[in-house]
Amino acid sequence: MMSEIDLVKYGVLWNKVESMENKIDKMEVQLDKLVDLASQGKGGFWMGMVFISAISSVIGFFTHYWSK
Repeated sequence: MMSEIDLVKYGVLWNKVESMENKIDKMEVQLDKLVDLASQGKGGFWMGMVFISAISSVIGFFTHYWSK
């Protein structure tokens, strides 16, 4: 038994697959942008930690120096 391919249904399926591929490509670009933003935020976070640590060390030093 040979089953025949319905060309209309095949065309509809092909169109859906192409549409999904386009959406996936767009999502991939957006995901790359999101990862880049997260990496930038990570650097800012660590610089903030360094700044706060330095400030607290200076305050701790002077507090210890004046409490003697």
